[in-house]
Amino acid sequence: MADPELQLVERRIRSFPDFPTPGVLFRDISPLLKDPASFRAAIGLLARHLKATHGGRIDYIAGLDSRGFLFGPSLAQELGLGCVLIRKRGKLPGPTVWASYALEYGKAELEIQKDALEPGQRVVVVDDLLATGGTMHAACELLGRLQAEVLECVSLVELTSLKGREKLAPVPFFSLLQYE
Repeated sequence: MADPELQLVERRIRSFPDFPTPGVLFRDISPLLKDPASFRAAIGLLARHLKATHGGRIDYIAGLDSRGFLFGPSLAQELGLGCVLIRKRGKLPGPTVWASYALEYGKAELEIQKDALEPGQRVVVVDDLLATGGTMHAACELLGRLQAEVLECVSLVELTSLKGREKLAPVPFFSLLQYE
């Protein structure tokens, strides 16, 4: 990893073993959020990837509840785009569409406002971390219901051993940092 910005980002991710349960190695982004230079580097790296991959074809960034809300608006601003929110069900006013998805311990539901996007608009989904892929897959499903085109999903961190990117196929996926 030769890129100094990527090194700066990586140095701000810390690990907590056995959190929230024994056997889990939790990747904490809090130090990155505390450090303006690291956060700026993360947003810049994601924005450069999206510009190189999609040019000016992106219409919106979709931030996922809740830590995707930390990256989505900043990334959208960096790219000169708007940001739409995909939230946990019951948190958005007005008419919504929703999807449920499986968790290790049950199920959860996401929703988006019906008028958040027009058919054919091109969207990139962003979250802080990709684990099993359930949340991002549900977000892609919701965007599909609105007839939006999901160009790509991106995250700061990817836990590769959980194979979440496989659940997203055929939607492309990109992460800045990968951990086993």
